[in-house]
Amino acid sequence: MAASVTGAAPAPAASPTPLDRVIPAPASVAPGGSPYRITRGTHIRVDGSRETRSVGEYLAKILRPPTGYRLPVTAQGAGGIRLRLAEGPFGAEGYRLDSGRAGVTITAARAAGLFHGVQTLRQLLPAAVEKDSVQPGPWLVAGGTIKDTPRYGWRGAMLDVSRHFFTVEQVKRYIDQLALYKINKLHLHLSDDQGWRIAIDSWPRLATYGGSTEVGGGPGGFYTKADYREIVRYATSRHLEVVPEIDMPGHTNAALASYAELNCDGVAPPLYTGTEVGFSSLCAGKEITYDFVDDVIRELAALTPGRYLHIGGDEAHSTSHEDYVTFMDRVQPMVAKYGKTVVGWHQLTGATPAKGALAQYWGLDGTSAEEKARVVKAAQGGTGLILSPADRVYLDMKYTKETPLGLSWAGYVEVKRSYDWDPGAYLPGVPGGAVRGVEAPMWSETLENSEHVEFMAFPRLPGVAELGWSSAASHDWERYKGRLAAQAERWDALGIDYYRSPQVPWGGSGK
Repeated sequence: MAASVTGAAPAPAASPTPLDRVIPAPASVAPGGSPYRITRGTHIRVDGSRETRSVGEYLAKILRPPTGYRLPVTAQGAGGIRLRLAEGPFGAEGYRLDSGRAGVTITAARAAGLFHGVQTLRQLLPAAVEKDSVQPGPWLVAGGTIKDTPRYGWRGAMLDVSRHFFTVEQVKRYIDQLALYKINKLHLHLSDDQGWRIAIDSWPRLATYGGSTEVGGGPGGFYTKADYREIVRYATSRHLEVVPEIDMPGHTNAALASYAELNCDGVAPPLYTGTEVGFSSLCAGKEITYDFVDDVIRELAALTPGRYLHIGGDEAHSTSHEDYVTFMDRVQPMVAKYGKTVVGWHQLTGATPAKGALAQYWGLDGTSAEEKARVVKAAQGGTGLILSPADRVYLDMKYTKETPLGLSWAGYVEVKRSYDWDPGAYLPGVPGGAVRGVEAPMWSETLENSEHVEFMAFPRLPGVAELGWSSAASHDWERYKGRLAAQAERWDALGIDYYRSPQVPWGGSGK
C-alpha cells in the first residue's frame, strides 16, 4: 500500500549537472557560485544579428516542449539566457559559458561557437530536456564558467547511403544526433556499386536506374536535387558542412550499369546487390569517362556550398596502377575548377595528391609499414590527413562477435578501443599540423534504418567527437566512461537505442 502524502519522505533536492560532466570535455572548467534556474519568466536574449537569433530560436525550440515555458527570443532586457557575439579568444567554433543566479551567458566570435555552446548548455540541463512533452524540472544550470575551443577543425561522421538508402528525414535525424556532440562535418557516401543516390541532370539514368536497388535487392532510392539541398540546408542550420562523395574509379558498378559507354568493353554489367568490393572500375582510357566525371563534379559542386568534394579512390583493385594515376591526375583538377578542395581515401597518396588535398586514412593498426610510410610522406609533403582508422572508429564494426549488426573485417571495436587513442600521435612521422581531424564512418552493408545506425553509433560516436574536440591531455578512459554512462538517460529521452557495453558503468552514478 502506498504511503500517505503526509508520511512520504521528502524528495531529494535537485542538484545541477557538474560543469565537467559534458561530452566532449571542455578546454577549461571553473565551477562556482549559485546555479541558474530556468523559470516561466526566462527570456532568451540575443543581439541584433540574424545568426544569433537563429541559434536563439533553435535553443527555444528545444526548451519549450519539456519546460512548458514561452521562453521568448528577444533583443530586449537583461538576465535569463543570453547569446552574444563578441571578439575574443574563441576562434571560429569556440565559446565561453558563464552561469550564475542571474542568468547564463554564452559568448562566441561566430555563430558556430554559440551553437556549440548551446549543446553544452543542453548537457548541463536534466536529460528530460530532450523530451517533447512537459516534464517536472527543475531546470538548473550549475554555476561557474566554461571556456572551450576545439583541438581540430575537422570532426566528421560519414553516412553510407549507397549500400542501403536513407531518406532525407533519416539523415536529418542523424544530423541532430551529431550536432549534440559538436560534430561539424557530414560526409555523405553518395555512390557505390550497389546504388547511385544523387540526381545528375546530364546523366539521368545514374539515379533512376543506378539508384533503383540496394544491398539485398531492396528498392533503393535517390535524392533529387531539392532533397539534397534540403539536407545541406538542415546540416547548415546545425553548423555541419556537407562533404559529398562520389567514389571512383572503383566502387562504380551502379554507374557502369547505367551507361554502357562508361565500360571499357562498351557492355553494361547488371545491377549489383551484394557486398563484395574491388571488382568495378571506370575506364581510364576512354575520353567519355572524363566528360562524365566533369559533369558529375560540376553539378554536385553547384549544389554544395561547402569547401570539399570527396572523390573516393579506395579499393580500386580492378584499375591498374598506371590507370589509377592517370585517372587521379585528370580528375583532381576538375574539383579545383569547380571551386572545391579534393578529399580522397588515403589510397590517393599512391598517385600525386593535388595541392591542398586531404587524404582520409582508414587503415588499421596493423596496416603495412609501406602503406603507412606513403601516407606519412604525403603528409610531410603538405597533404592534410583526416584520421578514420577502421579498427578504431569505423562505426559499422561489430562491438563483439555477438553484435547482431555490422561487419568484423577490421576486428571487433569495443567502446574503450574506439576512444583510447590519440589522433595526433597515431601515425608516427606525421607533422602535427598535417592532422586536420577525425571522422567516424558508418558503412551500411548491414544497416537498413535509423535504429540500426543509432545502435552502432552509440556509445562510440561521442568518444570520436571528444577525440576531435578535446585536448590530448584530457583523454582518460577511466574518467571518460563515467561521463559516457551519464549520457544514457539523455539517449533514452531522445529515443536512441544504444549498445550497453559492459565496459561502461551504466545505471549508476557513472563514477
